[in-house]
Amino acid sequence: MCELLGMSANVPTDICFSFTGLMQRGGRTGPHRDGWGIAFYEGHGCRAFHDPHPSAESEIARLVQRYAIKSRIVVSHIRRANRGRVCLENTHPFGRELWGRHWVFAHNGQLRGVKRLPLHFYHPIGSTDSEHAFCWLLDRIRARFPQPPRRPAALWRYIRALAGELNPRGVCNFLLSDADYLYAHCSTQLSWLTRRAPFGKACLMDADMMVDFQAETTPDDVVTVVATRPLTDNEPWTVMNAGTLAIFDAGEPVAMLDR
Repeated sequence: MCELLGMSANVPTDICFSFTGLMQRGGRTGPHRDGWGIAFYEGHGCRAFHDPHPSAESEIARLVQRYAIKSRIVVSHIRRANRGRVCLENTHPFGRELWGRHWVFAHNGQLRGVKRLPLHFYHPIGSTDSEHAFCWLLDRIRARFPQPPRRPAALWRYIRALAGELNPRGVCNFLLSDADYLYAHCSTQLSWLTRRAPFGKACLMDADMMVDFQAETTPDDVVTVVATRPLTDNEPWTVMNAGTLAIFDAGEPVAMLDR
């Protein structure tokens, strides 16, 4: 299985602390050695880095760690390959355009028979079941909503329904973003944590690193981090229920859909 990391914040925020914890699991404290990737939104623009090498040994990962890119939405992934060879085109997150927006998707799990699902407008570049599922999702969204729906909740409910169609095929934990919202779907394992004032100290599980967020933030900051497994050992992470789609906007959990 792979591992996921997502962030939603109300102001451009540095993901380096959480990313440092995740990258250790890519070959040092975990077995996810088959590549990694990360996508940052800057407004509606999207900056992405991918590498088919283990994140714990990756010079590109160390560059991202040092660069301290600030973003309101981040999606990241470390891979343990089970479908598709280890190569650059099979590293997550995958990206496509819809309605003039960059959409990104990262998946943890295996989906049996997903490549038999028909595709029309979007097609995979690599050979993973994950990218095929992403193309299928966007195909269905594009067919249902040729233009962005006026009520975002209609889109949220439809994404939850599509996730429900994928669930019987296997494990379908995923992160998805359209530059406005961060969507997190839990099939088996996903947790989230919201940091807000009064901020405290946080200690990573996978690295000897501690941050005092009181010194790094303002009282108005709100930041939610989503991860396959909690990244810190001294904060109150919420474990998501299986079958739930969580929607985060500007750091706030705005909906939890379980049907």
